[in-house]
Amino acid sequence: MTMRTLFFRRGARPIAAVALISVLIAASASGSAHRGAAAVTATRAVQMAPRTATGGTVVISNATGSIWTGSFNPFSVAVNFTSIGIVYEPLMFVNILTDKVTPWLATTYHWSAGNKQLTFTIRKGVRWSDGQPFSAADVVFTFNLMKKYPALDLQAVWSVLKSVRQQGTNTVVMTFTQPAAPFFYYIADQDGIVAKHIWSKVKNPVTYADSTPIGTGPFVVQQVSPQTITYVRNPRYWQPGKPSVAKVLYPAFTSNPPANLYLAEAKANWGFQFMPNIRSYYIARDPANNHYWFPPVGNVDLYINQKVYPLSVRAVRQAMAYAINRQRVATIGEYGYEPVGNQTGVILPNFQRWYDQSQAARYNYTYNPQKAITLLQNAGFKRNKSGIFQTPSGKPLSFSVINNAGYTDWVASMEVIRQNLRQVGIDLRPENLSQTDWQARQSNGQFDLAYNTPPIGPNPYYDLHAVLFSGNSAPLGQAAASNYERYISPQADRLLNQFAAASNSATQQSVLSKLQGLMLRDVPVIPVTEQVSWYEWSTAQFAGWPTPQNPYANPAPADYPDWEVVLLHLHLK
Repeated sequence: MTMRTLFFRRGARPIAAVALISVLIAASASGSAHRGAAAVTATRAVQMAPRTATGGTVVISNATGSIWTGSFNPFSVAVNFTSIGIVYEPLMFVNILTDKVTPWLATTYHWSAGNKQLTFTIRKGVRWSDGQPFSAADVVFTFNLMKKYPALDLQAVWSVLKSVRQQGTNTVVMTFTQPAAPFFYYIADQDGIVAKHIWSKVKNPVTYADSTPIGTGPFVVQQVSPQTITYVRNPRYWQPGKPSVAKVLYPAFTSNPPANLYLAEAKANWGFQFMPNIRSYYIARDPANNHYWFPPVGNVDLYINQKVYPLSVRAVRQAMAYAINRQRVATIGEYGYEPVGNQTGVILPNFQRWYDQSQAARYNYTYNPQKAITLLQNAGFKRNKSGIFQTPSGKPLSFSVINNAGYTDWVASMEVIRQNLRQVGIDLRPENLSQTDWQARQSNGQFDLAYNTPPIGPNPYYDLHAVLFSGNSAPLGQAAASNYERYISPQADRLLNQFAAASNSATQQSVLSKLQGLMLRDVPVIPVTEQVSWYEWSTAQFAGWPTPQNPYANPAPADYPDWEVVLLHLHLK
């Protein structure tokens, strides 16, 4: 299995980094975290990096599940991982591994008006890859474009934004309808800035392919075929002497086995995929240079479409949560690389301090087939001759589940889930789709059940915001940003807004406990395992890779904008 960001796996966080949640609390409590002096220090660190050997080609091995389409639209969840960071840069780089914010297209920022106003100072001297100057006007244009076309607002930032305007020559002022410190991560790190002189001429930015992207990033797209994307160094890049790497090749793999072989045979030096028996298959081939690190980072969820009857019945969803043997899924499907998930949605032990153990114990969502059967019986469902429960009108509890055919571990995991549900009288029919079809149907709500990972962030708020906030949903047939299951709860929306407005950690803790209560009661999604960041790398040619000892960025090549930061660190040995 491989890449998932806002639609795939997008982040990485080592087990030891439990304290990383302070990003959000510090910003909310003081309104002054990560500003001024820290920003200047970070800027100097980038500019004073020692000179290194230049040249060489980094080759990525990542089973994306489909061939390349030639689109690099940074507002499309299907392809934005190929352009955000490396081509379209953010205002700031937020490293959730170390709780550090590094200025990028903005040099400083500060909160004011009780965290209801955010001001960025925009970096001078930056040029777009076509030679045109970058300015604050581009930043204002980007965010107002997302306002004009809500489908582009993948982080739902306009659910709290009131206005974005330019002040003077290089200042951007964002005003919010409420205290919005948690949205800093979305606004500063997750949204790539586009060129006004290009995108203002685009008739429909929602469907725009953006086949020749013009960005401020360290690389430009040289050519693309269905099989490979070729990026080359941007000669106009604003960081002096960067990048050291001359070229990046990104082959397309539709499944894990060929991608694994490509990496194991040293045809690639940077991998992001599930690999069975990795020590014998990969490490043993070159123990001195081949490495891996799989830190837990998020959840792998079974999304349950709330618009489909009888999945809309709470007892059915609860029964499914009791019926799934999460440990068996983790052991068989994921070879023990991924820990089991829990129904609160809180990643353990990373976010142990947020975990409401008393509520979790009260529901006790452990593997309990008999409990699942009892719930279904009490809800009025009866088994037919084949052992499948059916509704009072005779409709069997038979559902399809869409999955990515290229993620072989997920395919194996789903077979375990299918067997589990069959034992309690629920029929499951897996549909293993191409990357494109899987993502499109998921976003548009054209599924009964779906298997995927929500986006992550510096604490559990981000995962829960992705799957519970109604602003991340959409009517069936329209693209949802991350609330694919179409869970609509005014209570959840109020709680998420209260978390954002909280001025102290105690209030945030109380609110997050209530959000966990909704996950336990309503079961909008089922966290089956904890997602890890699949990261393999070779030191045979390049140095400067992130490691557990030096986690300067999320390490996997599908983590954006982090992959840009990694590529800027890499250099020939």
